[in-house]
Amino acid sequence: MGDLLTPTGLLHPPPAHAVARLRAERLARSTKPFLARGGIKGLRCDGCRLVPSHCMCALRPTLTTQAGFCLIMADIEPLKPSNTGWLVADVVPDTFAFGWSRTAVDPALLALLADPQWQPYVVFPGEYASAERVVADLLHDARSGAASARPDGTFTRPLFVLLDATWSEARKMFRKSPYLAHLPVLSLQPEHLSRYRLRRSKRDDHFCTSEVAALCLELAGDTHAAHKLDAYLDVYTHHYLRAKQQLPLHLDDAVYAQLRLNVQP
Repeated sequence: MGDLLTPTGLLHPPPAHAVARLRAERLARSTKPFLARGGIKGLRCDGCRLVPSHCMCALRPTLTTQAGFCLIMADIEPLKPSNTGWLVADVVPDTFAFGWSRTAVDPALLALLADPQWQPYVVFPGEYASAERVVADLLHDARSGAASARPDGTFTRPLFVLLDATWSEARKMFRKSPYLAHLPVLSLQPEHLSRYRLRRSKRDDHFCTSEVAALCLELAGDTHAAHKLDAYLDVYTHHYLRAKQQLPLHLDDAVYAQLRLNVQP
């Protein structure tokens, strides 16, 4: 056995990213505590949502990416410890998060989608959109350095819009969000099955938010970030399940190998 990963005795403050802020706002509106079903019990670290004995805040990578993400999240999604949009916001600095409502739209979301520095893509299966909206690659060859030129000469970065919800919720959000109707729909064609193990799905071709984000980063040319985000999800899954099973952590477990290059000594 290798060295044990032990708690510091401190709960880390939540990271200053969009999903953490959205979670705090949602908690402030709650009239009763949110109780996650089936997950680990007890006090959780505010920085990573795990119990202190399995905290992974010290393993959070710091990366620079050309691509950005806009997470449109179902009502209680930011509160779920199994939510992986949080991991995307941990890794990708330009991650924005908004709560979804059928009857109201955050003006900041509309402003982001209209910001000329970004080329937004709604990432969703092409079978649910009209054929003229569906693309399988980035427009204007955005992978070459990440910035792509529009016809008017302005340069854009890819902004991937992810509907962060259960599959049934995501389909409803896609249908009932008219402000997304003018955007291209990026239909991904992954070559492998999902590795996500924190929630059950009836279909192997359903990917969690973090896995979809990694595929998008790969498409945008942010290959290093894509691999690290995948590794970060593997480590989070490992910590989550070990905590749930009340098993200790060991630094020499193979799951840390791909992430270790991003961890500061």
